[in-house]
Amino acid sequence: MNAPAIRELSYAQAIQEALAQAMDADPRVFLMGEDIGVYGGAFQVTGDLVHRYGEDRVMDTPIAELGAAGVAVGAALAGCRPVFEFQFSDFSALALEQIVNQAAKIRFMLGGKVSVPLVMRFPAGSGTGAAAQHSQSLEAWLAHVPGLKVIQPSTPYDIKGMLLAAIDDPDPVMVFEHKLLYKMKGDVPAEPYRVPIGKAIVRRAGTGISIVATSIMVHRALEAAEILSGEGIDAEVIDLRTLRPIDTATIIASVKKTGRLACVYEGVKTLGMGAEISAMIAESEAFDYLDAPILRLGGAEAPIPYNPVLEKASVPQTEVIVARVRDLLQGRI
Repeated sequence: MNAPAIRELSYAQAIQEALAQAMDADPRVFLMGEDIGVYGGAFQVTGDLVHRYGEDRVMDTPIAELGAAGVAVGAALAGCRPVFEFQFSDFSALALEQIVNQAAKIRFMLGGKVSVPLVMRFPAGSGTGAAAQHSQSLEAWLAHVPGLKVIQPSTPYDIKGMLLAAIDDPDPVMVFEHKLLYKMKGDVPAEPYRVPIGKAIVRRAGTGISIVATSIMVHRALEAAEILSGEGIDAEVIDLRTLRPIDTATIIASVKKTGRLACVYEGVKTLGMGAEISAMIAESEAFDYLDAPILRLGGAEAPIPYNPVLEKASVPQTEVIVARVRDLLQGRI
């Protein structure tokens, strides 16, 4: 049996390949979004797909997020499998009625007789100088809503596999893609494959502290772990990958092993991913294994600034993760 062909693709290329393979495999799959056609998407992710599949399957929508999202929900109810791209995750605020009150609830309200196989993609996060209304990390908003699944793949391999799994899923799946990851490269198999939704992965094994991170913060946590290893601090790094449903078992097992926990995420610290994981650990058997307070490293309590120095200071950076973990282990927190 031949080994699968593996190439190095960027995160954006992996998304485009997943979309193309899903459209090849299932005529019900189609794309919607602002400027995703001839322009190729605000971040050039859809690229030339409109030339390959036509305007009936790669549909440019008006600048009317609420109405377009309603079309996507209706199409899913009618048996299609739409993949809807928001130009920026921030613009999803205009479509929350359809996402939260319709897509997330219809299956429950109709007793499971219908499903909403809808995927929504959200280019998110800071680091591009796009300022307060185009740089937010709003995944915790949607992870609060029963009926939605929320994922944050951090690698080209995972975004392809998780996006294909999301398109297969009978429920609405929200896919948050950090904009700084689009150019990141990694090994990606050529054939279609699936990465399961709801399963975290240990990116680096360790015994001294568990660092649970999401999206771009996974890479910064890994950089921090390498620096800390030179100081004798052996950090385990968990890539959460899915915010809803959270893989509690992997986190609990890690905390029971290390006795310490840090949660690192870009969204605003208050009521973010770290708050939920902290509460989950406090309510679990892992709480009795803690040797130190739980550390939350999230975004600043402020809109993302335009100024590049302030923008960088508003979200956790590698050096901050190193310093705060060092403080935790040395009893200064």
